[in-house]
Amino acid sequence: MPELPADLGAQVDAALREDIGSGDVTATLVPAGQSVRGGVITREEAVLCGRAWAEETFRRLDPHVRLSWHAADGERLVANQAIFEIAGPARAVLSGERTALNFLQLLSGTATATRGFVDAVAGTPCRILDTRKTLPGLRTAQKYAVRCGGGDNHRMGLYDRVLIKENHIAAAGSLSGAIEAARRSAPGLTVEVEVESPAELEEALNARPDIIMLDDFGPADLQAAVRLNRARGRPVKLEASGSVSLETVRAIALTGVDYISVGALTKHVRAVDLSMRLEFNP
Repeated sequence: MPELPADLGAQVDAALREDIGSGDVTATLVPAGQSVRGGVITREEAVLCGRAWAEETFRRLDPHVRLSWHAADGERLVANQAIFEIAGPARAVLSGERTALNFLQLLSGTATATRGFVDAVAGTPCRILDTRKTLPGLRTAQKYAVRCGGGDNHRMGLYDRVLIKENHIAAAGSLSGAIEAARRSAPGLTVEVEVESPAELEEALNARPDIIMLDDFGPADLQAAVRLNRARGRPVKLEASGSVSLETVRAIALTGVDYISVGALTKHVRAVDLSMRLEFNP
């Protein structure tokens, strides 16, 4: 199981604050001592993710709310499968229902999308990566979901890896100059450079970064890049990026690249369809 993000609690706090604000005025219609029980199902096939966010949502509202789970993060779900049962004070359950389901739907959607790409390249050594194209404030949550779906995380932010793109190259004066400057300014960090043509690839190979990102290279150019890289004797890691879809990802993986980064994993997320049904105790 991937490690949970350190800012999980802060994410839940922010979500509850924007939803409940100064108080849930509708929940006050329910008697204070009323209890409730119920459950959540998925209406479609999915990969579950977000248990800890749901649990933390209800824990912050009332620690007497109890959730009993039937699946773990990263497990595949079938349509109409029960995910968890819930029981506890009705006001807290009603106040937390939307926030908890929002987290579960979003993160399960990210994990499900990732699993689709990972399954598509099964049998190849290529790994699926995410990007920084995440929902503001929920980056660590979505990157956790990518790992639950079988993918790997690219850099978390601008602080943990150097990724040199065209504007950095222009500012540094040359691609090789940018790589040299990165080695000096960020010793110990992975240095990656994005290239957009065979000529830039040749220059990058000579400068020897840790990873070369091949941006929008077609299959033939990707194959040629892999051959050229391997011919150097000490090949660097190659990452394909741009215009990647479920229909094209396997062909890209079969060119021999090490990684494929897919912004759609976290950017174009469709929430999984979940449903909560409740029964109020007399």
